[in-house]
Amino acid sequence: MEALWGTISEYLNKISRLPSIKLIDIVEIVIISFLMYQIMVWIKNTRAWILVKGIVVLLVFTLIAVLFQMNTIIWLAEKTLGLGVTAIIIVFQPELRKALEQLGRKNFISGVIPFDDSKGAKGRFSDKTIQELTKAAFSLAKTKTGALIVIEQNDLLTEYENTGIPLDSLISSQLLINIFEHNTPLHDGAIIIRGDRIVAATCYLPLSDNMEISKDLGTRHRAGLGISEVTDSLTIIVSEETGKVTVAFGGRLLRNLDSENLRNKLVMLQNKTIDAKRFRLWKGRRRNEK
Repeated sequence: MEALWGTISEYLNKISRLPSIKLIDIVEIVIISFLMYQIMVWIKNTRAWILVKGIVVLLVFTLIAVLFQMNTIIWLAEKTLGLGVTAIIIVFQPELRKALEQLGRKNFISGVIPFDDSKGAKGRFSDKTIQELTKAAFSLAKTKTGALIVIEQNDLLTEYENTGIPLDSLISSQLLINIFEHNTPLHDGAIIIRGDRIVAATCYLPLSDNMEISKDLGTRHRAGLGISEVTDSLTIIVSEETGKVTVAFGGRLLRNLDSENLRNKLVMLQNKTIDAKRFRLWKGRRRNEK
């Protein structure tokens, strides 16, 4: 009994010697936990996940070499450690750039630092634009004419606009249908919409490298998804093979929309800043179901 009491007393003495936990310590733990979670999610959703598995394998071999005193392997591991960090930064430069771009987006930090969003207050585009976009999308769908329509939000698309042919035209369903008509000079590539105007056509978009995209989706859908991964734009995609209408936003695809659903998404986009979390309510499954 005395031995048990002595053990308990020793344990209580150790606890009493622990440093006191303050409120700022709890805040730091929460912030670090949140950052670590975000890093893990980012790694899981990019090619970095494959790299992490490879690093784990190398660490296992290195641990075995240390246990069995394999001096040559230990020497090689020590010499290549510094070069490995540099190689990781070079190989995953596009992913790191994408992560920093998402971190610096205005809609990500607008909850902390207020911005003057006069465009949001007045509405990004008119009701007539919504009507014309919806009418054009489903007119193109009926004839199975492929289309890629990118609608700009807060992130400027000037970089991609410069890859195409400038138009600066008012939006009408007839013009959109004519642009994407087969064998016309402007049908290949994407058009970019800013406000109530078409600013450019035949624009090149970055292709998504998401390995979870359904295999029945082609380059047009990968381009629409790709631009949604690097900017906050919304893209309307009309499939040339199936005639189905798809929307890409925030790195997600919502497939097989009808005219009412498409109109609702455009109305949501019209008057306020929309972030990816709200669109998760209507996104398709992770593997982009048929």
